[in-house]
Amino acid sequence: MLEKLVDWNPPPDWHCIKTIDMHTAGEPLRIITSGLPDIPGKTILEKRRYFRDNLDDIRKALMWEPRGHADMYGAVITEPVTTDGDFGTFFLHNEGYSTMCGHAMIALTRFVIDTGLIKKKGVRPEILIDAPPGRIVSYGEREENKTMRSYFRNVPSFVLLSDQTVEVSGIGEILFDVAYGGAFYAFVDASNLGFRLVPEEYSKLIDLGRRIKLAIMDKFSIIHPFEQDLSFLYGTIFTGKPFDPRNHSRNVCVFANGEVDRSPTGSGVSARAALHHFKNQLLVGNPITIESIIGSTMSVKIISTELFGTYQAVIPEVSGTSSFTGRHEFFMDPDDHTGKGFFLQ
Repeated sequence: MLEKLVDWNPPPDWHCIKTIDMHTAGEPLRIITSGLPDIPGKTILEKRRYFRDNLDDIRKALMWEPRGHADMYGAVITEPVTTDGDFGTFFLHNEGYSTMCGHAMIALTRFVIDTGLIKKKGVRPEILIDAPPGRIVSYGEREENKTMRSYFRNVPSFVLLSDQTVEVSGIGEILFDVAYGGAFYAFVDASNLGFRLVPEEYSKLIDLGRRIKLAIMDKFSIIHPFEQDLSFLYGTIFTGKPFDPRNHSRNVCVFANGEVDRSPTGSGVSARAALHHFKNQLLVGNPITIESIIGSTMSVKIISTELFGTYQAVIPEVSGTSSFTGRHEFFMDPDDHTGKGFFLQ
């Protein structure tokens, strides 16, 4: 009986968007492969701005329920905006648009190599990606025509605020740092707040992460040295001891509108590398491995240091693994008003 579905097609007035879904260390990534109109802009930030102002209904339809969920994450692939770039990208989530995403870089590297979208030879092909914060160089480590591990060299990452305090409603005074790894994060030691970085504390992490983020935004200016579009606090990262003694530590990132990253957060571990280097806790070339809330890992090491505006910055290299989870064809029925997207958490 089901073989009759081969002949079924949606009505011509339904908008169809196709995606390939992946995950990196448990964190989802929905990659849009067809169904988008042309996205004008000379830079990735201009393209992202155009999408935000003109196509945000697509973000809501794919990230929110009933097609997505509160913690869904997406990537738009564009033509490169540089003469030597392989492709461009920007990112979607429940609240809007992020400035950088490390788990997406790891997944996209495998995606473009393993699907043949970008054809490059060798066991470690280099991919040049135009992203919101600038050029990202990534690599795929391949065995038997399969990308086993992806690496990306991030933008200059630096410390904005160190050893600051802020009064947080319902918590009291907390000690925090703010560092940038393609996005700005506030770092807070979870042991000082009396809870563990485990799935059972999920709701509490969201609540505290939001309150800390809002308190810092209310009292401190978060300014990128060159781009106004990057000048905001993206999330709160709680840090703690690893569950596996072979690892350096554990990260839990609460970002956007209460999303919890299932991975250790690629841009977050980049910012942590900058923070540890700033505090003389991490030397150039020494890798560390960081766990997520579910125990998955990413590794990071500092490749070099450089001056970025007035900040002493590091160039981090982050690595991790990703997997394909599905291929999807989503329909947007113009008469389905609930299907335009709703958000519950």
